[in-house]
Amino acid sequence: MHLPGRFLYRRKIMKVLLVNKFLYPKGGSETYTFKLGQALEEQGHAVEYFGLDNPKNIVGNRVGAYVTDMDFGRGVKKNLTAPFRIIYSAEARKKITRVLEDFRPDVVHLNNIQFHLTPSIILAVESYRRKTGKKVKLVYTAHDYQLICPSHGLFDTNIQVCEKCLGGNYTHCLRTKCMKNSRAKSLLAMLDAYYWKYSKAYSYIDTIICPSRFLKSKLDQQPRFAEKTVAVHNFIEPQQAENLKKGNYVLEFGHLCRDKGTLTLLEVAKRMPQVKFLFAGYGVAEAQIAQVPNAEYVGFKTGQELKELIAKALCSVYPSEWYENCPFSVIESQMCGTPVIGSRMGGIPELIQEGKTGLMFEAANADDLERKIRYLLEEPGVMEEYTKNCKNISFETPDTYYKHLMKIYGE
Repeated sequence: MHLPGRFLYRRKIMKVLLVNKFLYPKGGSETYTFKLGQALEEQGHAVEYFGLDNPKNIVGNRVGAYVTDMDFGRGVKKNLTAPFRIIYSAEARKKITRVLEDFRPDVVHLNNIQFHLTPSIILAVESYRRKTGKKVKLVYTAHDYQLICPSHGLFDTNIQVCEKCLGGNYTHCLRTKCMKNSRAKSLLAMLDAYYWKYSKAYSYIDTIICPSRFLKSKLDQQPRFAEKTVAVHNFIEPQQAENLKKGNYVLEFGHLCRDKGTLTLLEVAKRMPQVKFLFAGYGVAEAQIAQVPNAEYVGFKTGQELKELIAKALCSVYPSEWYENCPFSVIESQMCGTPVIGSRMGGIPELIQEGKTGLMFEAANADDLERKIRYLLEEPGVMEEYTKNCKNISFETPDTYYKHLMKIYGE
C-alpha cells in the first residue's frame, strides 16, 4: 500500500502494539488490523503485533511472544483447560507483558481478543502502566457485540434478533443456549460476560472505536461504555471503478449461510428463473445453492478476480439477517461501481445511499427483496443511474481514517 505525501503537519512518531487473536488473513478484523498496521508504518510509526501462535502468521513481535493456540471447536470435553482459558488466560497476560516491556508502546490497540486472548491482557496493560508510569493509550475496536452480548451477535439460536442481555442480565444466554445451541458453551459465555462485567478491566480502556453508529448506539445503552465510544466507519483503499462491461448476473459474496440471508436470496432466485445468481465465498449454503437451477457457486475469490466479479455484476445483494456492523462487502461493491441491495440491519443502512447507490429491503422478507431486485433490473435507466452514482461515492480512506486515529491516540 503506497500512501505518498499524505500529511505535511508535524507529528509524534509513536510505537503502536496491535492486538488481535489471529495474525493471519481470516476475516474482517484481521483485514482491518493488517491494513491499519500498514497505514501506520507508512506514516513512520513503529508497529508490532500480539496474538496466537500459528504457522500461518504474517506479522508478529520482536521477542516472539505469542499465546498457544487451541481449537475450541473440538468441544469443552476434549479441551479440559478450555473453561479456564476462555474466561481468563494467565499465559496471554504473561506473554503480552514480555512484549510490552520490550517494545514499550505508546498505544495498545485491541481488536478481536475474546475467548483466546481474553480481557486478561487489558489487566496486563494497566499493570504495565502503573509499574512504569508510562501513559500508554489503550484503544479497542469493537468488531462485534461481544462487550454486551455473550454470544457476540445479538441473535439467538434461531437467528432471530435478541437484545435480552443488553441490560446486563446474561442468564438469557444460558436459558436459550445462544452460544452455538450448546448448554456448556452458553454457560461459559455467560460466566465470561459476568466475570468481566464485574472486573475493572474494561474501565481501563480509554476509547472504544465503533465501526458503525448502530453499534455505538447499542454499546451506549450500558453506562460503563457510553462515555468511551466513538463511531468511525472502516476504511478502504481508494480505487477507481473499472469500466467493465456488465454481466448478466446478480451477486452475493462473502460468508454464505442462513444468518447472512443466503437462503432468502435463494428463495428469490427460484422466483426469477430468467436471472442468473452467482455466489462467491464460503459457507454451509453451498449445498442449497446447487439445488437452484439459475444459481451458481463460483468458489472463494480474492484479489483482482474478486474485484472483476463484483464490477461485472448487475448488482450485489447483502441480505444479512443479523445486526451487521460495517461489512466490507457493501463498501467494496459500491467502490467497484456496483449498486447494492441490502437489508435494513445494523450498520448496513449507513453505507448505502438509498435511491442513489442502492436499495434497502426488510431482512428475511423474500417478497420485498424480489421487488427491489426487479425494480433495479427492470425499471428503465435505474441501473445505469445507480452504477454512475457508485463511481462517484467515497468512504473512509487510509488518509481520513488516519486523521481520526491520531485524535483518538492523542497525538
